[in-house]
Amino acid sequence: MANKRVVGVSLLACLLILSCSRPKQAEAPLSPDAKVYVRNLQLSEVTMKATESYSGQVVTEIEGKVKNAGDRTVDFAAVACVFYDNIGQMVLREEATIIKRQLKPGETRSFRLPFDDIPESWNHQMPQLVIARSRLS
Repeated sequence: MANKRVVGVSLLACLLILSCSRPKQAEAPLSPDAKVYVRNLQLSEVTMKATESYSGQVVTEIEGKVKNAGDRTVDFAAVACVFYDNIGQMVLREEATIIKRQLKPGETRSFRLPFDDIPESWNHQMPQLVIARSRLS
């Protein structure tokens, strides 16, 4: 019985530490304007590869391009990257910035998203990428 309490308290402490250690996203969720405009942010040439870091850790990298196919300037955009296991259950949802500085109408820019903390239960398939946050000029 005491072992179960220790395990429970340890798990709670780990969850608290992990939730506090993740940086909070400073941008607000999609505004009504941004929800309509998001269809103009087109992802293309998206690829995924695994590389080994200098420390020997495997890093999964997602690279691609984002194009602003609309008529407004985008100041910021982030995607939610949703990773699944073999039975289709989500194992990780992490937001990553793909537009850090202004992307004008018609412009295309490359992005690179490194991940080094994907759970082992991940199915090693391309995660679902969804525009989660953006800010328009």
